[in-house]
Amino acid sequence: SRPRGAVGGTVLLPSMLMFGVILASSGLLLMIEKGILAEVKPPPLQPPGGERSRRGQEGGQEAPGELEAEVLRDIRNRTIRAVCGQPAMPRSVWELPAGQRRTVLRHLLVNDKYRFLYCYVPKVACSNWKRILKVLDGTLESVDVKLKMDHKSDLVFLGDMKPDEISYRLKNYYKFIFVRNPMERLLSAYRNKFGEIKEYQQKYGVEIVRRYRKNGGNSAGDDVTFSEFLQYLLDEEVERMNEHWMPIYNLCQPCAVRYDFIGSYERLNADANHVLERIRSPSFIRFPERQPWYKPVTAETLHYYLCNTQRRLIKELLPKYILDFSLFAYPLPNVTSEFCRQ
Repeated sequence: SRPRGAVGGTVLLPSMLMFGVILASSGLLLMIEKGILAEVKPPPLQPPGGERSRRGQEGGQEAPGELEAEVLRDIRNRTIRAVCGQPAMPRSVWELPAGQRRTVLRHLLVNDKYRFLYCYVPKVACSNWKRILKVLDGTLESVDVKLKMDHKSDLVFLGDMKPDEISYRLKNYYKFIFVRNPMERLLSAYRNKFGEIKEYQQKYGVEIVRRYRKNGGNSAGDDVTFSEFLQYLLDEEVERMNEHWMPIYNLCQPCAVRYDFIGSYERLNADANHVLERIRSPSFIRFPERQPWYKPVTAETLHYYLCNTQRRLIKELLPKYILDFSLFAYPLPNVTSEFCRQ
């Protein structure tokens, strides 16, 4: 049967007017306005109040910033309920168009022993979470093993199961995802894939330069500019995007899948510890430390790239990622002239 609100096989999103009402009612519109007019630093996320992790806590003391974190979680949860409660939004994975359903089921990893589902999002510490899943399944000795991550083998994907098996796990298992500031995630993907990975340079970089640069036919794809990358994203259909820059909403479908916990990259260790506690993993398993060679995207780095990119390009790209900004309570990027002069 055709999904509610579907026309031509595509699930309709609420109108922008309705979307604005939803955001305003949740208090998120104010955050977005501040994010575009002034520098906004969202409070760090903490595990839910009243649940103290046995990992990394000393003396039973509460982590700092708990009140701010609860406010941010409340904004996020109310916004998700408001948006996903609209008649046109999907209520389950079976209401999604076939392509969208394949995408989310392909990104939901299964652990039957500890009864959880994890929707992995590239560039949001998914490699470390996959290490943990392999350790829990006994196919990897330790999260600290220095091996190149194989993102397919020894992992169980929900999409490989039968419909009744899928439905049972979606209904009964603990479900979580981790999210990240959308523009920071895009910059991380850009620097990693076009600055370090030859496969991406040849597959995507060569085409991007050829398409958006005069006399760019001789490029090896390793000199793609950030502006060219954003222009490519602007012209690309969301459903055809590579997973490393596809919006989190499209990867994990938080309306069709009711997640029990949404962790944050900004508070990765604290939120990861909360999940490990919640699934009752062995106490010796901890979230891996950041590798010494990893070059994180800092606020200053993001500031530099955004302020050296055409403002028009950023504003035109935002609608493609607006659900990631709004549902997960991230302020829109600040590219005002005053801010960029700092």
